[in-house]
Amino acid sequence: MNLLEYTIFAAGSLFIIIDPIALVPVFLAITPTDTPKQREQMARIACCVAAAVLLFFTWIGQPLFRLLGITMAAFKIAGSIVLLLIALDMLRAQRSRVRETEEETDAAAEKVDIAVTPLAVPMLAGPGAISSAVLLQAQATDWLQSSALSGCIVVVCAISYGILRLASRGAAWLNPLAMKVVSRIMGLLLAAVAIQFILDALAEQKGLLF
Repeated sequence: MNLLEYTIFAAGSLFIIIDPIALVPVFLAITPTDTPKQREQMARIACCVAAAVLLFFTWIGQPLFRLLGITMAAFKIAGSIVLLLIALDMLRAQRSRVRETEEETDAAAEKVDIAVTPLAVPMLAGPGAISSAVLLQAQATDWLQSSALSGCIVVVCAISYGILRLASRGAAWLNPLAMKVVSRIMGLLLAAVAIQFILDALAEQKGLLF
């Protein structure tokens, strides 16, 4: 795929897996006593930390796997399974436990500052988002696409901050039914992305064997 196609694919995949719209109810639930200004500050810190984590794994992921003796084909299949599990939960319009557990969410409600954990990690930059970043980097064919991926990570995290900032003053604008419909559509798209990564990994492995 060319640079434009890759950029659109990368941005769309990252936005779907991070899914900041679905994070809004959780964000409000774990900050019940915070002021809108405090919520905005937490959202800003969380999105910056999430961007840093995703950029780190984007550039360090593949060398780390080579050091550990893990092939990209194996990681593509493993990462795709994680994405598929999240996609199945999205199709059921429920927050995936792959992103965060109920225990983590309950503990977050008792913390003074939840910006870094669990809001940034694992709610924004969880296993699914990290896997996506590494898989997308593996799909890049040159430095332009790799740079575009880094730009997509920054842009998606900035959009996530905008959504959380908007929600920090209340989320009356969110329609529960509309959120469920959007979640299911995004889940279907994410499932298709996960299956495509698996097919790519199998084709790559077949090429190495034969």
